[in-house]
Amino acid sequence: MLKCNYLGLQLLNYVSPLIISTTKKEDIKSSILKLLNRHNVVFGDYKWIEFDDPFLTNNVQSIAIVDTELKLKERQPISLHKCSLSIHIFHLNEEGPSAENLEAEDEDIVAANHWVLPTVEFHGLWDSLIYESQIKSNLLDYVTTTLLFSDRNVDSNLISWNRVVLLHGPPGTGKTSLCKALAQKLTIRLSHRYRCGQLIEINSHSLFSKWFSESGKLVTKMFQKIQTLIDDKDVLVFVLIDEVWLLCCQIIYPRQQLLTLRELEMIGYLENDVSKLSLILKTISRKSEGLSGRVLRKLPFLAHALYIQSPNVSMTAFLQALSLVVDKQFEERTKLSDCV
Repeated sequence: MLKCNYLGLQLLNYVSPLIISTTKKEDIKSSILKLLNRHNVVFGDYKWIEFDDPFLTNNVQSIAIVDTELKLKERQPISLHKCSLSIHIFHLNEEGPSAENLEAEDEDIVAANHWVLPTVEFHGLWDSLIYESQIKSNLLDYVTTTLLFSDRNVDSNLISWNRVVLLHGPPGTGKTSLCKALAQKLTIRLSHRYRCGQLIEINSHSLFSKWFSESGKLVTKMFQKIQTLIDDKDVLVFVLIDEVWLLCCQIIYPRQQLLTLRELEMIGYLENDVSKLSLILKTISRKSEGLSGRVLRKLPFLAHALYIQSPNVSMTAFLQALSLVVDKQFEERTKLSDCV
């Protein structure tokens, strides 16, 4: 028999039951409301794991009042009779993550991990994360407004909003854990409109290590797979990109990285020591900060025209020329400033 969780979240009044059977949710909800009528005052979050009602004992693993701390700084009596309860009943998926593999040069690589939500692996993760600021509350409010704007077809050209959340901070502060916990939380909260959640955690390091030269193709394949999930309107899809700068710098925003090694190889400049070359390219990228996108797009041409002129050149020599032409751009900018 499969038990279910009872999760309710809204302002101070979210109740969550974890169910363990296929009993109708309406019957479970009715029994939960009877329980809450008998225990109508709580102090902050509260959880029941034992019940005096045989029906709940046989069908529900736990019932929890959650997220009261998101709005209240200190615990205080909460009258459930005065609250607008939001009740969410759910099962936990016990299968664990599956690997999304991509073919690259006669070998498969693990490009992402894929969870069906809510999953037992993330159960309790949200409550274990404690921050001084109201980051959890703000994230939930952000998503709520995003869904509202989407439902109302708000024109993003008139009001700027999107479906992207960027978390930054030192390693070990819980950014990845918070993303996973948020995906689990939202899947449960929005279970009335989505059949399940799907979390795709992209493995950026796999896409940009050994297979650097194939990274553009691999990223395209990965997002094509994600698109097939998004096409199912009954599924809530989350895409988690850890170390997102790897994608941004080397694929999505080549004006930040000047050129990917793949692009340089297409010109015909090949060399084997990819890791060393990436570091050189990263140094050039940092040195080029302040140049406009128009100038950055011209740099490979100028590097060849001013410092190479040969139809064939090593990658190292090309990057040296690229570095010199970046220096030259700033020298010319300084000369122009002096003339003015």
